[in-house]
Amino acid sequence: MPIIVNLDVMMAKRKVSLNELSERVGLTLSNLSILKTGKAKAIRFSTLEAICKALDCQPADILEYTDN
Repeated sequence: MPIIVNLDVMMAKRKVSLNELSERVGLTLSNLSILKTGKAKAIRFSTLEAICKALDCQPADILEYTDN
């Protein structure tokens, strides 16, 4: 897929665990894990907004487009 999810990179930069982010955002661990590993097929804007708020970042810090 040409969209790369860099959630794990931002979590490491902010020193936030999966459990902590799950609590902050209100997502289950399994759904957050699916997103983190890049296996998600879609993401709601409200979820993206909550993640950006929790990690103090921009959507482009989490999502990257590549044409390879």
